[in-house]
Amino acid sequence: MTDAAANAAADPAVDPGGASPLRIERRPDRVIATLDRPAVRNAIDQRTIDALHLLCAELEAIPRILILTGAGGVFASGADIPELRERRADDARRGINANAFIRVAELPMPVIAALDGYALGGGAELAYAADIRIATPSLKIGNPETGLGILAAAGASWRLKEIVGDARAAELLLTGRTVEADEALAIGLVSSLHPQEALLDAAHAIADRIARNDPAATIATKRVFRAPREAHPAADLEAQAVLFESPEKFRRMTEFLERKQK
Repeated sequence: MTDAAANAAADPAVDPGGASPLRIERRPDRVIATLDRPAVRNAIDQRTIDALHLLCAELEAIPRILILTGAGGVFASGADIPELRERRADDARRGINANAFIRVAELPMPVIAALDGYALGGGAELAYAADIRIATPSLKIGNPETGLGILAAAGASWRLKEIVGDARAAELLLTGRTVEADEALAIGLVSSLHPQEALLDAAHAIADRIARNDPAATIATKRVFRAPREAHPAADLEAQAVLFESPEKFRRMTEFLERKQK
């Protein structure tokens, strides 16, 4: 990415073109991406997937926190059914949504999903790809794919059990039932509930807390957290070895000790 592009990416500006399925606001330490297809309750179509890939490329080049949310009181009602109905076996094998959501999950810095209203099917799977999920009391989240003659193949079949455990995930995926906000909080699918008007403020408060920390330590923590069990403790120790030599570690620890002495 050029210096000009990097500077533009850091500007707190909203992308031009109101017809875009993904409205993007850029700040120096974070990006806010809003799913915006109000006529279809923010259903995720190919254009949305293409926009997510472009955003991921930007955040891979210039790591920042990502806040994902939806416009109009809905996160995402699912995949775009008319488009999905026309997909065939070769499309399934391409993993159109799955690969985009994997890329979101693997971004260097944390991803916060701020969920309001429906987060169903592909919308739920995009939310599962986030590191942190918060919601409003109107949340309705789930994977009704089997009722449409398909399976939840864009992350739910492996991510959901990592979030809520095997037994709960199996029940939700096999029944296809929708989980409402209080249950989502109780089973750990979301970490907190907030009034609709306070949802984005709550997401920004989490982002503020993350942004105060050392970005390199945050990136290392996310990478190690997502490493498979067999990679531990080697992955932790190698990441710590790099951080132990960083100037930022010495600066932050020196400041901490100096504050204690006052």
